[in-house]
Amino acid sequence: MNNVYGVILGAGEGTRMKSCLPKVLHKVAGKELISHVIGCLNHVKMQKLFVVIGNGSELVSKHLEELNKKINIAPVLQEKRLGSGHALLQVKKYAAGLKGHLIVMCGDTPLVKQTTIKQLLRYHIKNKNFATVLSGIAENPYGYGRIVRNSSGNVSCIVEEKSADAEQKLIKEINSGIYCFDLQALWQALSKVKNNNSKKEYYLTDVISILNKSGYKTDAVSLTTEEEILGINDRKQLAYAEKILRNRKLEELMAGGVTVTDPSSTYIDNDVIIGQDTVIKPNTLIEGKVKIGKNCIIGPNTCISDSLIGDNTAVLYSYVEKADIRNNIKIGPFSHIRPGTVLKDNVKVGNFSEVKKSVIDQGSKINHLSYIGDAAIGKGVNIGAGTITCNYDGTKKYRTIIHDDVFVGSNVNLVAPVKIGKKVLIAAGSTITENVLPNKLTIARARQIIKVRKKK
Repeated sequence: MNNVYGVILGAGEGTRMKSCLPKVLHKVAGKELISHVIGCLNHVKMQKLFVVIGNGSELVSKHLEELNKKINIAPVLQEKRLGSGHALLQVKKYAAGLKGHLIVMCGDTPLVKQTTIKQLLRYHIKNKNFATVLSGIAENPYGYGRIVRNSSGNVSCIVEEKSADAEQKLIKEINSGIYCFDLQALWQALSKVKNNNSKKEYYLTDVISILNKSGYKTDAVSLTTEEEILGINDRKQLAYAEKILRNRKLEELMAGGVTVTDPSSTYIDNDVIIGQDTVIKPNTLIEGKVKIGKNCIIGPNTCISDSLIGDNTAVLYSYVEKADIRNNIKIGPFSHIRPGTVLKDNVKVGNFSEVKKSVIDQGSKINHLSYIGDAAIGKGVNIGAGTITCNYDGTKKYRTIIHDDVFVGSNVNLVAPVKIGKKVLIAAGSTITENVLPNKLTIARARQIIKVRKKK
């Protein structure tokens, strides 16, 4: 579809959120509200997307700059909040000369599906409308603008709740706040919108009646449910949207061959990718940008964030953050894999162990109750229970390098910076402060002394 543009209205105050953060930047299912809307519109393949910003404009602008690498986004500042019509009018000078179709959405509607917006645009173009409103049917329409139709069934206007009479309040077809417009007709109509209402605001909804009076064809089409067009105005609605999006994600994963043993206690963010035949066990949280391969076991009681996990890997009762976990790996139970860690194929990290900013090469094992930080560990290395890399002297961090096929006994302290050569054996209980050459047996502990106890 050519000549399609988009506008997101994201300048609202969001006072009911009771927050210093702009409403559109509150997260649901791991993504900001406005990011969900941008992602939805991005699938329509627009030529340009305008985002009207106001409250917290600096924070929203910074967020949009990060997203601008993937989609052509132009922020537009609405300095005074004088209604939705006024917000859209701020875009006019940036869209001068553009022809085609404009999709308008609100920045706090994360539940709208991509397919719904595509269907709305197709309907709008097919029927040669100058304005098409996405409507919904609500059993309890209180608070929504009503779609008022004439005797022929055509849309005559949209009436807000405060302005509706008793008969109009019985109408169950509601305005979603999502529209398709012909650009040229829209600008003409917007210039005629008045603020003669109790709030002294310029309502975008007035455009429909203005277009009708000017002889332009308008329409409203119900393509979705009330749930999908829900706007987020407070924390309760935010939590409700979170539940819906997470359920959608779980259904998508299960349809793709992932086993989720207890969906009610499993929380997976919107952008997570999981391969076939992976099993997600109860009380598991997977958040951020995570990709998990095939035939894995994740959980129970596990948290994974912003990490890559390969095939045939098990993560049990553990926490993994910003790490690169390869194939055939076992982590846990009760392990903590911290940012900057790379675990290559066939690595094992035992229970109550922690790995931070370290590369562990193929086939190495870190046994229980160990801490490995700022280290490079080679292939086939055995790290005994209770081993610690002493990487911090109170001022700076230092590296520990352990080459291939090293055996480190239990309760060893490796005081960095230190290098351990290939096939070294370090005796249990040693404290290593100097480099060790390859193929050496290293013992760094005091000789045991036994004395006879004096009798009392």
